[in-house]
Amino acid sequence: MRRFKADLHIHSCLSPCGDLDMSPRGIVEASLQKGLDLIALCDHNTAENVGAVIRAGKERGLWVLPGMEVNSYEEVHSLALFDREAQVLEMQTFVYNHLQGTNRPELFGEQVVANEFDEVEGFNDRLLIGATGIRLVDIINKVHRLGGLCIASHVDRPSYSVVSQLGFISPGLEFDALEVSPRTDLEKARKDIPGAADYPLVTFSDAHFLKDIGGVCTEFLLDHPGIEEIRMALKQEQGRGIVEGPCGN
Repeated sequence: MRRFKADLHIHSCLSPCGDLDMSPRGIVEASLQKGLDLIALCDHNTAENVGAVIRAGKERGLWVLPGMEVNSYEEVHSLALFDREAQVLEMQTFVYNHLQGTNRPELFGEQVVANEFDEVEGFNDRLLIGATGIRLVDIINKVHRLGGLCIASHVDRPSYSVVSQLGFISPGLEFDALEVSPRTDLEKARKDIPGAADYPLVTFSDAHFLKDIGGVCTEFLLDHPGIEEIRMALKQEQGRGIVEGPCGN
């Protein structure tokens, strides 16, 4: 087994709230500078920049998981993480079929589609910041049917979290883990958030700016990077696990 320092919640310049410096190469270089071994790109309701970051990472020896941060009908954010680009693109089709509205860059920001050389290939005009028409439980089930992991985003935040929107974490919601934001200590989260102690807790940066990448992260003990390995680590199976203690810089 080997330790992998992971930040699995990073946005690119395709997210309307993502800084324009969050280009595929910019993300990869900032991640390497922070000593990360494994990252995931999770833009809001889209995965159109995932392939570019995977290719940029492969060139520099950084493992990149394809992902997406999906906004449910209840306005709850969840991370959908996969092994292969084809899986997240199928998730994207599902999400796009339930996403209404057109972006207004002057209000929400530009949504830049870029390639692995940081060249602009276009602009996404969907309202990516908006809520989909998909119920949270259906998002979780869809991610699992596609073979991915579904992690509740920033459960301690006062908006766009399962706790802020629903008031509690229903046992019927089969999240693989809960993400706690950098603002809250994990032990405090276990104690203060009803139901949190029943799930594995992880912490990632939710970076929208290069300087924030790897500011907090989670260290996994894995045989190799991949969704099944992380699933086993969350369940502490066969020597995999989450390494306790500080991970960020």
